[in-house]
Amino acid sequence: MNLRQLRYVVATADHGTMTSAAQALYVAQPALSRAVRELERELGVELFARSGRGVVLTAVGEQVVRQARVALDAIDAIEGLSVSRANGRGAELRIATTSSLEPELTGRLIPRFARDQPAVRVRVIRCDGREHVASAIRSGRADLALTDLPVPGDLAAHPFEQREVVLISPPTLKLREPVPLTALDGMRLVLPGRGSARRAEIDAMLERIGASPVPAVESDERGSWLGWVRAGMGSLLWYRNQIEDTEGLAVRSFMPPLTKMIGLVHAHRQLPPVARDFLAFAKEASRG
Repeated sequence: MNLRQLRYVVATADHGTMTSAAQALYVAQPALSRAVRELERELGVELFARSGRGVVLTAVGEQVVRQARVALDAIDAIEGLSVSRANGRGAELRIATTSSLEPELTGRLIPRFARDQPAVRVRVIRCDGREHVASAIRSGRADLALTDLPVPGDLAAHPFEQREVVLISPPTLKLREPVPLTALDGMRLVLPGRGSARRAEIDAMLERIGASPVPAVESDERGSWLGWVRAGMGSLLWYRNQIEDTEGLAVRSFMPPLTKMIGLVHAHRQLPPVARDFLAFAKEASRG
């Protein structure tokens, strides 16, 4: 077992397909698939099961990914203790974000930035919710963060993009289009695990509109959520622009619309030059 295998397994769990995971990690898909299979053979267990065009975690797979995240977070923390700014390989940009917004960085912003700044090394630090993102910025582990807004006043925020939150359901569930928010009352939902930052946000939103859905599945493994919806287990609240494959899904807007603003965040201190460059680039990208 090695760190590369753990990173590949976690990425596959997050993205729901090995193809998307490989693209996010900038590796060949066959190499990623081979590493995952090797780890399964070493452990003597099946980590993923096929679901439509993607994969979902098995029960033991969820346990392995949970522990893998702990191990990888520890490695990132150790590396963060001795960040080199001038080691002959170019500057390093450290960006914190959540698993739900990481595809925005790895699939859209970072590749475009890298074309203009090929010498810059970019390290993405995944955090569990806005609170941990803010902690990474305050502690100096990250230079910038891409996260949901608003954030506490001790951090500087730059709005980047407004996202629509939609309802993703099995096609057999008959609902109006757009869906009234009150329809969430009593609806079976696939939800993040209790105690997570994302779950707290959803619970607060549901409380504001007076809706009490029925938790069908509670799990923090984002890569499995759409598979559970396709299996008819429940509906899901998610960002419209992060749904890559709508086959076997019904995607509906809400009335009134549900939106979330995301933005780039940093501490109220002078940014490293490479972070200032990325911030300027992202602002320009948000306008075009």
